[in-house]
Amino acid sequence: MEILNTVNTYLVDLMGPLGPLFAVGFLGLILVLVTLPIMLRKQVDPLDKLRDEAKRKRGPAKDKDDNAPSLRHAAGTNKLDKYANFLEPQDQDELAGMKLKLLQAGYKHKTAVRTFHFAQFALGVLFLILGILYVLVLSNDLGTRGVIISIVVPGAAGYYLPKYWIERRRQERMEQIESGFPDALDLMLVCVEAGQSLDQSILRVANEMKAGYPALAEEFEMVANEMKAGKDRITVLKDMSERAGVQDVGSFVTVLIQSASFGTSIADALRVYASEMRDKRVMRAEEKANILPTKLTLGTMMFTVPPLMIILIGPSVYGIYVNLNGG
Repeated sequence: MEILNTVNTYLVDLMGPLGPLFAVGFLGLILVLVTLPIMLRKQVDPLDKLRDEAKRKRGPAKDKDDNAPSLRHAAGTNKLDKYANFLEPQDQDELAGMKLKLLQAGYKHKTAVRTFHFAQFALGVLFLILGILYVLVLSNDLGTRGVIISIVVPGAAGYYLPKYWIERRRQERMEQIESGFPDALDLMLVCVEAGQSLDQSILRVANEMKAGYPALAEEFEMVANEMKAGKDRITVLKDMSERAGVQDVGSFVTVLIQSASFGTSIADALRVYASEMRDKRVMRAEEKANILPTKLTLGTMMFTVPPLMIILIGPSVYGIYVNLNGG
């Protein structure tokens, strides 16, 4: 205990009343920096070991053939690949859910999950360091509770900032798809009735909708490219519904699948569903218009009632005050 008291007294004399707290935080930071390389170390895949061993057995001639140019060029090794075990969830369901959320936000790259978690970690540490610097500069004006709040709150804000950004992008993209979907259906109906196939109609809609609704055009363009690549149409449409995350798109996919299953006309199905989408858009606009007066009521009361009360009651209150002081 005497040693601890001596160290505590030395730290207080050196850095002030919060010296022990700074020392503990600095020690924790060192432990984190020492532990990170161990956690981020990527284990060698046994399949890679077997592949390297097979290359050594084949000899240098085969290795030259392996290094020959191929038809598909790699996009380059991502710098976050070696930290994949740390930056990606190990649970497959959680990883699939995170990929789907990023897809719905418009981030389709295969390293999107790693980049997202890296951004969370980097911003959390950066804002934490900024909070510590703020405390060191104004340490004389802050209490213990203020120090903790000034350090923890910026770190938490930096950690949750990418999550907020992804959720906001996801909502904006879904609203854009929902707004432009009735127009896309009308254009697709015109193309189908003009004699184009469904694949050609989807590609034409993708090209025409780029200016007004780029997110929706991107989804239709991806559907057209996947169909050209030979992927099953039903699977492609279901994937589009999953990526969009909009109920209208899911219902549209269901209509097309049922039309293909029962052999009915796609043009008739599109005509009925496009009419429903137009009616639904009108109803959605009417709903927003009906909600608007309710939303304005609070603002009207806040900015209208207090001035009105001051104008009506203010002179009477002032007269009563003058009479009481005069009496």
